[in-house]
Amino acid sequence: MSVPSREVHLVARPSGEPKPADFALVEATLPDPGQGQILVRNDWMSVDPYMRGRMNDVKSYVPPFRLGEAMDGGAVGTVIVSNAESVPVGATVLHSGGWREHAVLDASQARVVDTAIAPPQTYLGVLGMVGLTAYAGLKEVAPVKEGDVVFISGAAGAVGLIAGRVARHLGASKVIGSAGGPAKTRRLVEEFGYDAAIDYRAGDLPGQLADAAPDGVDVYFDNVGGDHLQAALGALNTFGRVALCGAISQYNATEPVPGPSNLFLAVGKRLTLRGFLVRDHQHLAAEYVPLAAAWLRDGTLRSEETVVDGLDNAVDAFLGLLHGANTGKMLIRLSS
Repeated sequence: MSVPSREVHLVARPSGEPKPADFALVEATLPDPGQGQILVRNDWMSVDPYMRGRMNDVKSYVPPFRLGEAMDGGAVGTVIVSNAESVPVGATVLHSGGWREHAVLDASQARVVDTAIAPPQTYLGVLGMVGLTAYAGLKEVAPVKEGDVVFISGAAGAVGLIAGRVARHLGASKVIGSAGGPAKTRRLVEEFGYDAAIDYRAGDLPGQLADAAPDGVDVYFDNVGGDHLQAALGALNTFGRVALCGAISQYNATEPVPGPSNLFLAVGKRLTLRGFLVRDHQHLAAEYVPLAAAWLRDGTLRSEETVVDGLDNAVDAFLGLLHGANTGKMLIRLSS
């Protein structure tokens, strides 16, 4: 039972900002699943900022995408053929065979998820890698203490929206976020529980941050880098902590990007700046998922999504993601 499918290939390595011509939508025919394998119809797939780095042919913490082959990434789908007792037909599974409509996988590469707790796409966002990233950053990497003032950049993005609520649950007295434009900053305060919001497009980040946090910042969760990190270094209190999660402002840079000019403040203030990858904090998943599920039920955590329909539109959604077109998790719905 060979299955026709479609998949997105990377056909050229971008220089600077990726272009639609760097990708191709390709017709494919999948082989029958072998012993111990499953055939999955993908219902949802994720596009994430880290994927930009995988388009470069450089050594990193994840291998680069191969030219002329299907890209991969997080996906949730329904098992339609199974040659593995551990994963029955009809199960909903989380796996990394995204950027395609169907995937043949070893059963060990898929995890059955409980859709009674939350909708399946939630496992690509608040109950998945994205949510765990926010939790690990504020629980372990730059731990929030009772009464802390927390600043989160990229606050309207997938990780940022969750981080704001996690900070509150961990005892933060004030949570400040940055986002692009008045519509997003308004929603941060009115809908997503932030105490104050900074519009980075309005300029003067240090001044806006000083107004929002007149007594300084204790924890900074960095999704942006660049001018946001510089402003945060100026605002951080003595013994402040920084979780370096991402630097989306630099992902399309074609030349080396200068570091903050005020980095020496980290010495006098005795700051801790720590980069992290969520894969090093998987031990927190068993603690986080039940907590997050309970927070979803009581309404103190929201699963905010920007949904784009169809694999045909996945590349445009990814390109939009790099420019802040999303609020919350950017998802591609592949089947209804």
